[in-house]
Amino acid sequence: MDKEAIATVVTEVLKRLEQNGAVVPAASGAAAPSAPAPQDGFVFSNLDAAVDASEKAQRIYQDLGLEQREAIIGAMRKAGIDNAEPLAHLAVEETGMGRYEDKVIKNLLASKKTPGPECLRATARTGDKGLTLTEFAPFGVVAAVTPSTNPTSTIINNSISILSGGNSVIFAPHPASSKSCRATMKLLNQAIVSEGGPMGLIAVVEPASQEGTKQLLAHPRIPVNLVTGGPAIVKVAMTAGKTCKTIAAGPGNPPVVVDETAKIEEAAKGVVTGCSFDNNVLCTAEKEVILVEGIKDRFLAAMRSDPRAYELNEQQMTALTKEVIVEGGRGCKDPKLNRKYIGKDAAVIAKGIGVDVPAGTRLLWFFVDNDNEWIWTEQLMPVLPITSTPCVDSAIELAYHAEGYNHHTASMYSMNIENLTKMARRLACSIYVKNAPNFNGLGMGEGYATMSIGTPTGDGLTQATHFVRPLQCSLVGHFRIV
Repeated sequence: MDKEAIATVVTEVLKRLEQNGAVVPAASGAAAPSAPAPQDGFVFSNLDAAVDASEKAQRIYQDLGLEQREAIIGAMRKAGIDNAEPLAHLAVEETGMGRYEDKVIKNLLASKKTPGPECLRATARTGDKGLTLTEFAPFGVVAAVTPSTNPTSTIINNSISILSGGNSVIFAPHPASSKSCRATMKLLNQAIVSEGGPMGLIAVVEPASQEGTKQLLAHPRIPVNLVTGGPAIVKVAMTAGKTCKTIAAGPGNPPVVVDETAKIEEAAKGVVTGCSFDNNVLCTAEKEVILVEGIKDRFLAAMRSDPRAYELNEQQMTALTKEVIVEGGRGCKDPKLNRKYIGKDAAVIAKGIGVDVPAGTRLLWFFVDNDNEWIWTEQLMPVLPITSTPCVDSAIELAYHAEGYNHHTASMYSMNIENLTKMARRLACSIYVKNAPNFNGLGMGEGYATMSIGTPTGDGLTQATHFVRPLQCSLVGHFRIV
C-alpha cells in the first residue's frame, strides 16, 4: 500500500474508534480528546475511563499502608451500619423484591461480619537454610457483577472483601437495582475519602446494561472477575478468558432433610423462618423439604399450626404451577420463572391465583410427590414444596439430586450424628446447616458473612483471601535465631 492509502485507512480506523467511545491517541501537534468526566467521582459513562481511574486509585491505595487500609475498611463498615435502614428501603422500592426488615439485617450482617484485612496474615518458615516469608498482594482491578435480589448488601460485602485485599472494584449492578447500588457505592466512597483514601476505589459504568456487563467482564486490563448471579451471566464470566481468575457465585436449589430423630416442631418452625426470610431471594434459602415417611404426619401438623404458613390444596398448587413456572422440573438446566412473582410477599403470590391468605402469612406451602417440578426447580419466592421418602438414606439421595449437583447449600434436622455426617459427605455443599434455618450459614450463626458463594468455581464463601495472590520471599542463610 502507498502512503496515501495507509493514511486513509488510519483515518477511518480512528474515526470508528471515536464513534465507539474509545480514547484515541492524539496526532502530532494536536490535543488528545479527553474522556468524559465522572459523576460524583465514581460514575463513568466510558469503560476505559473507568478502568484508567480505577487503576490509578488502586495504586494510590496500595501505597497507603495496612494501618490506613484498616481505617478505611472501618469507615466503610460504619457507613453500612449507619445507612442499613435507608438502603434497605431503597432496595425494596426499586426492585419490588424482598422484605425491608430482612434487608436491614442483611446490610448489617455484611457491614459487621465480612472479613477485613485481618484475615490476610503473613506466615514465616525458618530453618537451617534461612527464612521464607509469605505475604499477600492485590491483583489490581476487580470486575464485580451483582444481583437485583441482594443489591445493597452484596455491594457492601464485595467492596469490603475486595478492598481489604488492596484492590479496587468496578461494579456492574443488575439494571433493576442500579439506583440502590449507586447510592450504596456513593456512601462507601465517601467513607473511603473521609479516611484519606482516593475517590474511585469503587466505580461503576452507567447506564447498566447486559452488553456493558459483558464488556466489563472481557476487559483485558481487569485480571479478576467476581460474578454473583444466574447461569447465563456465570457462563459469560467463565468464558471471558481472565488473565488471573474468575469467581462465580451461581445457582443452587437447597434441600432440607428431616429425619425421624429430629425435634419436629422446632424443625417446622426453622423451615418456615428460613424459607420466608426476605421472601426467599437468598440463593442459600430453603427451597424444598424432604421428610422421612415416619414423621411426615407430625411435621405437616406442625406446619399447619404455624400462623405464618398457609397450605395450598392440590387445585391451588396446580394453578400456582401454571402461573409461576415457565420452564422447570427434573433435568432443566436453566429454569425460568414468571419474574413478576420473584421475591414478592406470600399474599401477593396467592392473590395471583385468586387466593386470599390471612394477615401475617409469610409462606405458601404444599405436599407433592418426589417428581413434582417444584422439587427440582430453584425459585426465589416464599413458596415451599414438601415431599417424603421411606428412609433417611433415600431422603439424602433425593436431596443430592434435587440440589442439582451445585454443591451450594443444604441443611438437615436430625439428632443422629451418623445421619448428619452421611448427608454432609454425600452433598459436599459450601454451606451445610444442622438444626437451624439456612441463613445461619451466612454468618448469622458462627462464622463470617458473604453474599457471594463461589460454588461453580470451587471458591466457596468468598472473603479477602480470594482477591489476593500469595508471594514468597526467601532469605538464604540468615535470620534463623534458634
